[in-house]
Amino acid sequence: MNTPLLLSYYGDDLTGSTDVMEALSLNGVETVLFLAPPSEEQLAPFADYLAIGLAGTSRSESPEWMETHLTNALAWLKSLNASLCHYKVCSTFDSAPNIGNIGKALEIGKALFAQSCVPLVVGAPQLKRYTVFGQHFAAFDGEVHRIDRHPVMSRHPVTPMAEADLRLHLAKQTRLSIGLADVLCIESANTGSQVDQLSRSNDVLLYDTLNRNHQVKVGAQLWRTRSPAGSYVVGSSAIEYALVDTWREQALIPVSPPLFSSPGAVEQIAVVSGSCSEVTARQIRHAETRGFRAIAIDVVKLIDPLTHADTMNKALKEAIEALSQNKSVIVYTAMGPNSDADAVHQGGEKARHLIGRSLGQLLRQMVEAYRLQRIVIAGGDTSSHALSQLGVHALTTRLPLPETPGSPLCTAHSDQPAFDGLEVALKGGQIGSESYFVTIRDGIT
Repeated sequence: MNTPLLLSYYGDDLTGSTDVMEALSLNGVETVLFLAPPSEEQLAPFADYLAIGLAGTSRSESPEWMETHLTNALAWLKSLNASLCHYKVCSTFDSAPNIGNIGKALEIGKALFAQSCVPLVVGAPQLKRYTVFGQHFAAFDGEVHRIDRHPVMSRHPVTPMAEADLRLHLAKQTRLSIGLADVLCIESANTGSQVDQLSRSNDVLLYDTLNRNHQVKVGAQLWRTRSPAGSYVVGSSAIEYALVDTWREQALIPVSPPLFSSPGAVEQIAVVSGSCSEVTARQIRHAETRGFRAIAIDVVKLIDPLTHADTMNKALKEAIEALSQNKSVIVYTAMGPNSDADAVHQGGEKARHLIGRSLGQLLRQMVEAYRLQRIVIAGGDTSSHALSQLGVHALTTRLPLPETPGSPLCTAHSDQPAFDGLEVALKGGQIGSESYFVTIRDGIT
């Protein structure tokens, strides 16, 4: 790299990775997101970028998988010599000892960077996520809920959040000691000295973040306490939102944010969704009222080797028929949190990976058949596996979407002409208003 990197990061799923890219791009930090460690030829066009990301799948993986694959990924990111290396988690912090174990990610990075204490930041007011006295809160339908009482996340089919105290939740995943820089510490006149003391006596330091003022102060501490050789931090895109003010004060990034122009409307788009969220279910239902053809896949038949091929062929036939009628298409495997969740859960990571890859294969065939310009993949656990089927090796930000933060429209970079330049929106389950899919099709202002 020609330009010293401010940040490298690993996203624990693809939509989370684009969330970070959007937060940085909105603030003038040019960022590229790779889907796998790139070749020298793939890396070269981005030599002057200030941030490099690597999209992963650890949110849906076991600790054993993370021990090998996450270790290798973080080692590559460490080799880039960025000032900070960020392990990005979902802003709802949903995770479990056996899947998406954030404690394991803390342990791996702490050892790799030989770091005595790892900062942890999850609260992001921009995303309506708040951490106060260690308790985590998230908004839904205009109301803020404690995360263990959240209508969606407390009932997540794979990683339900049953504990709002992030330290207690995390203690089930690691034996590392976890300290707390609470709002009183953040608001005090001697925040720095308190943070230093807490860092000396704990392996992990969780920062409260309730509002923008707290966020700015947390960012200053993250930058102040970094090692000259580069430091490891863990958290949601709260990390980036916290850092940009400090970077701007130190003239490391532009004072004024860049201007992005809307690409306008397209005639039709294709959407694939593996999301089990009620938010996504509402978006699918709304899209049907606006001319989309919604095609349900029987997920039980999809993950059964005996019926997989017939299920795929049936879905593709219906999708191609709808596209031939100039309709936009949504192919989905779930309509809300209770859609055959037990079958997928019993199938384990093999079933989840198969769902993502299968949706990606369908999407590839739709793009190739109709030269589609714009697509959407919904579902954080789905996106990484789906996009891997399209021959895309990197993403950059085409248009940030501040109205639905965390789901930017991206430009795909591929060695295959059909997918190079393709506009891709990647949407986490909880992201967006009910008109999200319609807005992506009809133009973004």
